Amino acid sequence: MKRRQGNITKRGKDSWQIKFDVPSVDGKRRQRYATVRGTYRDAQRKLTELLNAADTGTLPDPCDATVAEYLRAWLKSANEQSPKTLERYGELAEWQIIPHLGATKLQQLKPEAIRQWHNILLSKGLKARTVGHAHRLLRLVLGYAVKNGTLARNVVAIHAPPKVEAPEIEILEPDQIKTVLAALDGHKLLPIVSLALATGMRRGELLALPWSVIDLDRATLRIERSVEETGAGLRIKEPKSKRGRRTISLSSDAVAMLRAHKVKQLELRLALGMGNITPDTLVFSNIEGGLMSPDNLSADWNRFVKTRDLPRVSFHALRHTHVSMLISQGVDILAISRRIGHSRASTTLDNYGHLMRGSDEAAAKAIEGLLK
Repeated sequence: MKRRQGNITKRGKDSWQIKFDVPSVDGKRRQRYATVRGTYRDAQRKLTELLNAADTGTLPDPCDATVAEYLRAWLKSANEQSPKTLERYGELAEWQIIPHLGATKLQQLKPEAIRQWHNILLSKGLKARTVGHAHRLLRLVLGYAVKNGTLARNVVAIHAPPKVEAPEIEILEPDQIKTVLAALDGHKLLPIVSLALATGMRRGELLALPWSVIDLDRATLRIERSVEETGAGLRIKEPKSKRGRRTISLSSDAVAMLRAHKVKQLELRLALGMGNITPDTLVFSNIEGGLMSPDNLSADWNRFVKTRDLPRVSFHALRHTHVSMLISQGVDILAISRRIGHSRASTTLDNYGHLMRGSDEAAAKAIEGLLK
């Protein structure tokens, strides 16, 4: 029997495309593709495996699934994604992708269909950012299909998603911070808002905080986990990256605030018959001492600023405000990135670089007189 042949083409730094012939009942030549990451030798070994499978009849048939079928199957098997991410992916799939592309065979999806899909979503009033999220999900899933040899190319990667204008970051100005804190005097939100402003912690990190990770004598706080909220309820999760697990220093006024909050919390627990504060006791909790919903926290904050006629910023704006204060005090971007738990300093620069006013003028002053 004549041996079928294949060829290997370099497609990137460490990526190779394999093309080979497979038998067909109608006698026509059919070509199959697969993508391999690694060395050329890795690609050679994979080609040999595929040719052997074709010769022995154990090579799977090409995928005949529709976009909807493949996407839903991928979502069911994507165990490496967090529940919150999968929930969001499911919404994007069912609302933005499947109604428009779901009936198309995966193998028949064309680049032009992707461009038209973008236009349809935008014409329905969707924001470019949402269209971009849907685009990236479909690109991710089709990339998986390419990696596994189901598709020869990722047609979603050919068209870029709609351009998104950089959003204006919400922050509280120094005088607004004083106004907000004064209005919060005696309110249940004061401790958590104060700590958010003092540390730049995310709301989920604040709500997962036990007293065991706070050292008031050394004025430090250790962030090791976060609360995640999905349709299934609340759960504790670990940080997305190593940088998310971090120790940060506390200002003296933050320490004083936490000491006062701990005393009030103890008084309330004893009054309710809940006993003393233990290392596992949450710093911020619901009335039963359990996890508080991040969405409920945001709702409480929104009601407060509305009823008190305060600046209408989100709870997350307190994190942005913390970063802006650090930048205004000249703290270097790497230190800021580590403090707020970004995996890369470039992320911090992308989000907050526009707040670094005067840096170019300072650079010019630094080389003043060099050319004299």
